[in-house]
Amino acid sequence: MTKQNEEKPLYIKVHNSDNVAIVVNEGGLSAGTVFSDGLTLIEHVPQGHKVALVDIPNGKEFVRYGEIVGYAIGDVKQGSWVHEGVTSMPKAPELHELPIATKVPAPLPPLEGYTFEGYRNEDGSVGTRNLLGITMSVNCVSGVVEYVTKIIERDLLPKYPNVDGVVPLTHLYGCGVAIDAPAAVVPIRSIHNLAKNPNFGGEVMVVGLGCEKLQPERLLKGTPDTIPIKLLEEDDVVILQDENHRGFKSMVDHILRVAERHLERLNKRKRETVPVSELVVGMQCGGSDAFSGVTSNPSVGFASDLLVRCGATVMFSEVTEVRDGIHLLTPRAANQEVGQALIREMKWYDDYLGSGKVDRSANTTPGNKKGGLNNIVEKAMGSIAKSGTSAIVEVLSPGQRPTKRGLIFAATPASDFVCGTQQVASGITVQVFTSGRGTPYGLAMVPVIKMASRNTIADRWFDLMDISAGDIALGKKTIDDVGWELFHMILDVASGKKIPWSDHWGLHNPLSVFNPAPIT
Repeated sequence: MTKQNEEKPLYIKVHNSDNVAIVVNEGGLSAGTVFSDGLTLIEHVPQGHKVALVDIPNGKEFVRYGEIVGYAIGDVKQGSWVHEGVTSMPKAPELHELPIATKVPAPLPPLEGYTFEGYRNEDGSVGTRNLLGITMSVNCVSGVVEYVTKIIERDLLPKYPNVDGVVPLTHLYGCGVAIDAPAAVVPIRSIHNLAKNPNFGGEVMVVGLGCEKLQPERLLKGTPDTIPIKLLEEDDVVILQDENHRGFKSMVDHILRVAERHLERLNKRKRETVPVSELVVGMQCGGSDAFSGVTSNPSVGFASDLLVRCGATVMFSEVTEVRDGIHLLTPRAANQEVGQALIREMKWYDDYLGSGKVDRSANTTPGNKKGGLNNIVEKAMGSIAKSGTSAIVEVLSPGQRPTKRGLIFAATPASDFVCGTQQVASGITVQVFTSGRGTPYGLAMVPVIKMASRNTIADRWFDLMDISAGDIALGKKTIDDVGWELFHMILDVASGKKIPWSDHWGLHNPLSVFNPAPIT
């Protein structure tokens, strides 16, 4: 027998009313295993998967987190494995029946005295990095921009040691699209606001082709709900089709000249001590497993509450991973307007998925299921734990910037890369990303702190995951312990005192701007 199998068998039951629990032990537990309360397994149950705590008759509810996460297909005996094959999925909550602002949480006591070292911008925002961002009006120029980026990194950045790097804001939009379609507001707003992320210090330069539908002037103007970008110099827009360009080298030299002007200004910036209220932190999960909702995500939720108590801005997202828990969120809306905005974003996404002949059940991945999540309902219950317990003060449509501080729902798809891109457009300067299955995910624009839901993945991916919540499952740490650990790590990473593994290795995923509008 392995050492792990010799250890005491453990399961986690989240709520008193739960009739299922998840197995903690690595490798799972075999038939005949007896828990300390006398529960006996009648079949093998893998790690993270559910065991029936009582007999559950055909058609009756499986309850986890105190919520119905499925219905039994056939009679399920006590001690048996509750897997996808014996589970039917509940319907999503009806949007027109939701309570709104009925249980608005009272403000938690302010948390004072915490600071970080950030870069203050002229518009009042504060960055955690000092980066040059190169915006593109169309995908056609991405090859050129990426080519020039390598030259900047090799030849220019050594001359400007206070600049952390250069980031090409590549995307697949700009031409061959229905530029005036109503849904085109999403990608246009997102690309516009990406350029304004606080980590770019207000230094905006644009490279365009010249014949694209999304002309640089329109990109800079943005959408009705954005503030137009005012360039410092007219030459900050480089058009490759400009008749003054003769050959490829001419284009490259032009971009380099503009980039160097911005680098000179960025290099003069210094970190200064600022209150934590200036942070904008995005919370996201990917490669989730059954432990995510009981270890890592609740720890993130605890840290979210700490940040909100400091006056910071915290965003949680992923519409399909909120949809089945929306009845738990609308009561926490600060007022009727916020609650209705939550419902609006759920309805918009329901219709968006419906147009593709699918629904939110398409979200759950093979990895999620292998990790013990039978369906999107169970996944959503664990996902919303990232939001903590604070009141929701604002709801953002994809790519919008916040107007308030506190806990915010920023509507995005659940795709890791799309969600990350849209949160950057909404102005996050640090991101926390939890995972139960493991991921090398990272962003070039903002530092990403990756938290493992279980020690197995944290130990195996020791140089990819930054922090583990796995000791919670073993009873060695509490959610509060790990939440405080994460809070302090966020401040250290925001200050540049700690470098997340994704930045250490340079693992940065390409941007993936959400485009629900037609492509022509």
